[in-house]
Amino acid sequence: GDRLYECNQCEKSFSRASMLTRHQTVHSAKRAYECKECGNTFMDSSELTAHKRIHSGEKPYECKQCGKAFRLSSQYRRHMRTHSGERPYECKQCGKAFRTTSHLIAHRLVHSGEKPYECKECGKAFRSTSNLKIHRIIHSAERPYECKECGKGFLTASNLRTHTLIHSGERPYECKECGKAFRTTAHLKAHRIIHSGEKPYECKECGKAFKSTSYLRLHRRLHSAENSYDCEECGKVFRTTSQLTTHRGIHSAERPYECKKCGKGFLTSSSLRTHTIIHSGERPYECKECGKAFRTTAHLAAHRIIHSGEKPYECQECGKYT
Repeated sequence: GDRLYECNQCEKSFSRASMLTRHQTVHSAKRAYECKECGNTFMDSSELTAHKRIHSGEKPYECKQCGKAFRLSSQYRRHMRTHSGERPYECKQCGKAFRTTSHLIAHRLVHSGEKPYECKECGKAFRSTSNLKIHRIIHSAERPYECKECGKGFLTASNLRTHTLIHSGERPYECKECGKAFRTTAHLKAHRIIHSGEKPYECKECGKAFKSTSYLRLHRRLHSAENSYDCEECGKVFRTTSQLTTHRGIHSAERPYECKKCGKGFLTSSSLRTHTIIHSGERPYECKECGKAFRTTAHLAAHRIIHSGEKPYECQECGKYT
C-alpha cells in the first residue's frame, strides 16, 4: 500500500508529500482569498474556486459510468475507485486495504484500541468522529431521517434504508447454503453461523461460547447480580429492562396493543403480531423435514423435537425425560 505522510501539528495524514506540504500552511500562512458569500478565507485561489461551488451547486466532475457528479476532483477520484475496486491504502498490521486514507486511519484504531473521540454528555468514547456524531443524537430527541411510509424517525440514513425494507418486503441478502433471505448483512452473517455450528463469542468468566454477541451479553448478566432487574410487585428477576417492562403488564390491566379484528388486547406488539396470524390463517414457519407449517417459531421448534428424537424436559417427580 501507499506510504502515508503525517502532519506533526495535527496528525492528519496524506498520500503524497506535496499534499502534506500544502496542508501544513494551514497552521501558519495568512489566508488572502475571501469568499464574498460567507466570509470564509482560503490560502490560494484554487481553494476559493472549489469552495464557491458549495454556494453555486456546481458539480463539474461527472462519472461517465453512473452519472454521479462531484464538486472536487479528489471526490471524483475517490468515487471512481468504487467502480474499479481499487484499494490502494493497505494496513501494515493485517493487510486489509482501503479506498481512502481516512478509512485506513480509522481502521488503524482497531489495532491500537484507541478511541480518541469522547462524548461530552456521557463520556463514551469512539474511534471516529462519524460514530460520535451518530451517538450524540441519542442525547437529543432528534430523529432526522423519517420514513415516508409510516413517519417513524431514525438516527441515521442507513437505519432508515434498512427500515424501508420492512415496507417493501425486500430481502436482498441471500444465504448460499439454504436460500433463506435477509434484510441486512448483519442478519445474514448471524444466520450463517447456524450452518457452520461456530460459536465465536466466548464468556471470559466461565468459557461458555455463543453464536452471537447478543446471547453473550445476556449470559454475562448471570455472573453479575448488579445487572439484574427485579419486579417490585412479585420479586421476579429479569436480565433486561425490556423483559421486566413486558412482565409488569401482567400485574396491570393494561393491554396497549389491540387487535383490530376482534378487539383482544396484548402486552406486547410481538404478541399482537402472533395473534393476527389466527385471523389471516397464515402459517409462515415450515418444517423442512415434513413440510408441516406453523404460526410461530416456538411451535415449529417444539415440533422439530419429533424428528430429532430429543427429550429435553425432565420430570421433577421421577427424573424421566419427555
